[in-house]
Amino acid sequence: MIRAGYRLVTDLPEPMRPWRDRPVAWGNVSPTTGTYRVDADGVYLYHPGGGAEGYDHPVGQAQYGLGCLASYRTETDQARRALFLARARAQADRLIGRRLEARGAWWFPYAFDFAHAVHSGVDYSAPWYSGMAQGEVLSLFVQLAQIDGMSTADRDRYLAAADAAFASLQALDDGFPWAVNVDEAGHLWIQEYPGAAPGTGDHTYNGMIFAMFGVWDYHAATGSSAAAALYDACATTIAAHLPRLRNVRWHSFYCGTHRVPAPTYHQHHVNLLRQIHWQTGSPDFADAADRLVDDYPSPAVSGTVAFEAGDHTLYRFDTAASGAWVSGKDDAELGRQTVKFSRDTSAPASMRRRIQGRGIYCRISGGPYAGWWVGESWSAAYLRGVHLPTVYRPGRRVTFPGGGVPVAAFRIADDGTEISAKTVSYDAPSNAPADQRAIVNGRAMYRIAAGGLTGYWVAASAVTADSQPAVG
Repeated sequence: MIRAGYRLVTDLPEPMRPWRDRPVAWGNVSPTTGTYRVDADGVYLYHPGGGAEGYDHPVGQAQYGLGCLASYRTETDQARRALFLARARAQADRLIGRRLEARGAWWFPYAFDFAHAVHSGVDYSAPWYSGMAQGEVLSLFVQLAQIDGMSTADRDRYLAAADAAFASLQALDDGFPWAVNVDEAGHLWIQEYPGAAPGTGDHTYNGMIFAMFGVWDYHAATGSSAAAALYDACATTIAAHLPRLRNVRWHSFYCGTHRVPAPTYHQHHVNLLRQIHWQTGSPDFADAADRLVDDYPSPAVSGTVAFEAGDHTLYRFDTAASGAWVSGKDDAELGRQTVKFSRDTSAPASMRRRIQGRGIYCRISGGPYAGWWVGESWSAAYLRGVHLPTVYRPGRRVTFPGGGVPVAAFRIADDGTEISAKTVSYDAPSNAPADQRAIVNGRAMYRIAAGGLTGYWVAASAVTADSQPAVG
């Protein structure tokens, strides 16, 4: 299998570690209706269509348990903390109790039949198995073993379970169940949906990356060289397939096999690539996340649109009532008008998003032009403020051009107010570390983290970000 030499960074700050960004809300600690509910033992069960019968769902149970641990770490009420921990342990104990032991590993079965509504060939009769589940269950076992106050016996039990779950990710597609294969190009895959034929699968991106988080957790806890090698191989695969993941200027693809755009997964891909960047320290994945942000930025952004004096074209589009893109709506233009402002002005905006086949537009939400969209174009019309930040850890090195080319730098408040500005130029190309990239007053910009420009933003179009982490 191919490994590019990605190394694991294990000294991450707590908020950057796997699953800390997906806490379970207190109101969902005991769901009793809907698709997912807890039973009398606190086990999270899947109820298809909201029906009465519940089924074991390893990914659902692992994610619910990990979310409960995320909440346990930050909850201050002791009774709530105890319940969050009890819920997490209930999922782990259920998974241990229902495991299948095969080929020297533990496997966690799905207890219901499943056919993917969109992807042909993803069709299973119970019991079936998923590499995504194997990796996420591994995370749950490891993170439980790391909880302060856990008895030695329970810690050892969860670590032994983690060893057995990790063994499943070491077993290639030479038996059943299987979840890991190496493709013809030498790339290793953890298959969320392993195919019936050995070595075949859907090549689903989010499922593989979530499973990688379990490998990261296992290596961080045990120092396992086998886990480090496996993670390196997985990261190498993701990096090599980034061009197939990306769908330029639109939603990224859900998997490498069917390559169907995935509106509901695009922002997951952005977030997951950022986390691989933190876990490896490699700018490859930070840059990939930035490209996806530019292709289809999260529309959950609102604020104030600034208009320069002059003529502006406003549009109406065939979108959902919320303005978000949904299947069946093609963003067709329904109307346009030209308006003229005699001075600089502004209007409230409820959304900023890409319109299919076009650029980035902001939806005006108040005043005489409510419901109309304006194309974002710095500095004619743009959403004020600092939006959609990508945090770099480590920082990325950006290079200013030489030859005396001037580059403007700005210190900007969160609401977009310009605090100060300066222009710099250098005879030879000059490097500086950047700790963030964000959309700042309608432009992609890097925030400089050291030197005379510390805290200043520079337009991404004015500098280049190289392929190595920043030094210092």
